Amino acid sequence: MSRICEITGKKSIVGNNVSHSLNRTKRRFNANLQKKRFYIPEEDKWITLKVSTSALKTINKIGISKAIKLAREKGFFK
Repeated sequence: MSRICEITGKKSIVGNNVSHSLNRTKRRFNANLQKKRFYIPEEDKWITLKVSTSALKTINKIGISKAIKLAREKGFFK
């Protein structure tokens, strides 16, 4: 699996390591992803998602059902 959040679509980005002598080498900034299980009462089942920590805050705020619905509309969740 790729390192992409299934709710927000966040993924790693590319940047530079900059040394004291200002030499630049490429590096990756990975998304802070966590593997979490969520219970969906409408479907009466558990699902496991790979979500970013900012997506966890969103899920706590609006609920898992609405978050999945919005992610499906944006094409992040199948």
